[in-house]
Parts: sequence; C-alpha cells; structure tokens
Amino acid sequence: MKKLMSLFLIGVLCLTSITAKAPKKAKKVKGPSIAVFVPGIMADSPTYDKLAKGVQSGVEEFNEGKTEAEKAKVYILEAGTNQAEWQQKLTSLAAEMKYDVIISSNPSLPDLALPVLEQFPDQKFILLDATCEGNPNIATVCYNQYQQAYVTGYIAGLMSKNHKVALISAQDYPVMNNIIYPYYAKGAADAVPGTTSEYRVVGNWYDATKGAEIADAVYKAGVDVILPICGGASQGVLASAVNNKIHVAWFDANGFTKNPGTVISSTVLKQEVMSKESTIAFLEGKTEWGTAKMVGMEEGYVEFVQDSPAYIETVPSDIRARMSKLIEDILAGKVKIN
Repeated sequence: MKKLMSLFLIGVLCLTSITAKAPKKAKKVKGPSIAVFVPGIMADSPTYDKLAKGVQSGVEEFNEGKTEAEKAKVYILEAGTNQAEWQQKLTSLAAEMKYDVIISSNPSLPDLALPVLEQFPDQKFILLDATCEGNPNIATVCYNQYQQAYVTGYIAGLMSKNHKVALISAQDYPVMNNIIYPYYAKGAADAVPGTTSEYRVVGNWYDATKGAEIADAVYKAGVDVILPICGGASQGVLASAVNNKIHVAWFDANGFTKNPGTVISSTVLKQEVMSKESTIAFLEGKTEWGTAKMVGMEEGYVEFVQDSPAYIETVPSDIRARMSKLIEDILAGKVKIN
C-alpha cells in the first residue's frame, strides 16, 4: 500500500511539474472575416460587381496600417443565376461558421437569410437593396425605388410616341410587384395622361432569347419604350429594341454606353459607395443591427443621369428640361413620390 501511495504522489508531482513548466499559449489575434454572397454572376450584373468592389474597397481602407493578423479578409461567392440554388448555397456558406458577416444585395435575401438564422443563430447579415426590420442579426439598406421607378417611368412616358410603355422583369417579387412596376406605370401616366404600361415576366435572370421574344411581342402590341429589369435577359431586350427601332430605359447602372440612341435614360444606384460604407461601418463596430434604412436622391444614392452625351443627343431638349425640373423638385422636397 505504501508503495502504491508513493507512486501516486510521484505521478502527481510530475504532472504538477509539467503543468507549471508548460508555456502559456498567446491569444491568437484574428482579423474579421467577411463573405460576399453574390446572387448571380458579377460579369452579368454591374450591381453585383459594384457590391463586391465596394466591400473590397472598404476592407482595403480598414486594413491600412494594420498587421497581417489584424487585417480583414474577404471571400466572394458567385451563386449563379439559378435562384433555386441560392438558399442551399447561402446555408452552406453560413455552415462554414468562419465569416463574421455575410454581405449581399437583392430584395429576396431577407427571405433566404431568415431560415439560415434558424440553423446558425450567431450569423450576421448586411443586406443591400433589401428590407428587413427588427432582426438583431440583420441590417438592411434599401434604395428609394419609388423615386427610381417613378422618374424612369416619367421619361418613358415623355418619350413614347404611341403612349404605350412596358416593363420586362426577370420574375415576380414583392418589391417589383408593389413598388417598381406600379410607380413606373404611375410615372409614365403622370408624364403624359393616358399612357398605358405593360408588364411581362421572363421567368429567370439569364435567358436573353426569351427576353428578346417578349420585347418583340410587346413591340407588336404598340409599345415603343421598354424598361428591362431581368439581368442577363436584358441584353435580349436591348437587341430587340435596336432591331425594332424603339427605346429602352435602364435601371440601377449607367446604360448609355450599351447602345447610344436606343437607351434614353439611366437611373443609377450608388451601390459601390453604399457597400463600401456598410463594410467600414461593420469593421468599426458601428452597424445598426435590426434596422431597415432607405436612401434615395436626397442622400445621393439614387441618381438620374443627365450629363451623358448620349442622353443629350438622344433625348429632345424640351423633355430634358422637364426631367431636370422633376429632379430638382424631388431634391427640394417639392415632389414626394411615396
């Protein structure tokens, strides 16, 4: 028994000695990690390209003067144009459990993020061009698409000789059905009373052939100005407009370089600026979680382009004057869209 006790005490002393001598591990300094979830392909969408560039620019600014271990890291995932796969890909991204925040941009993203949070309740999301209020893990910023759609419809109405305009959408979704199309139609009718608006759906964000077919069909029905909001399918709409010698209004980005003489307007979102600012705010711990902000022309995040040579050459001076007055009145608060 004494022998066993001696061996036990020796073992305890050895373990104590080893524990005392073992060096303490230094706490690892780890910089923030950001994932950009692109619901599409950047090459096909200036909006998503600007999203990624803005996040990268924000990270670069944050990383200035920091050690390698302290620097923020960015991972970009292009989820592709098949929306049926977005939920699974977003869930897989969160399942890696290594990204402090996932940043994305699309009106459908809140509906995709909420189920993800049921499985991964610590994941944070910053979603642009979207609205979700009250969830402590989500911060959203939406652009004033009431204004954006209305002014686009207004110039479409002014430019339509047949008093018939159209909007071709990739798909139905709440922002499209409740804001963009109704206010596009309202703008056209307010510009020229009696102007009617058609609405058609491609069914996806990439089928340029179908986009062209729909544009041809509405042209045959008398439409002579079309607003395409259908991703890659917009190229088919533009090709149809060129062939049929009608006009196209452009949304979200500057489209005047696509086909001068065909494109009559560009209502631009300052996506790159917003994504950079949102990224820096997160990295500095200033994100207001649970909030849903809206920014528009007054704040400088929605712009109706008036200085493009293609705009000046394509749109008659009297119509440009009316558009200038409308924008001035919106900025001055004299015209309230919603």
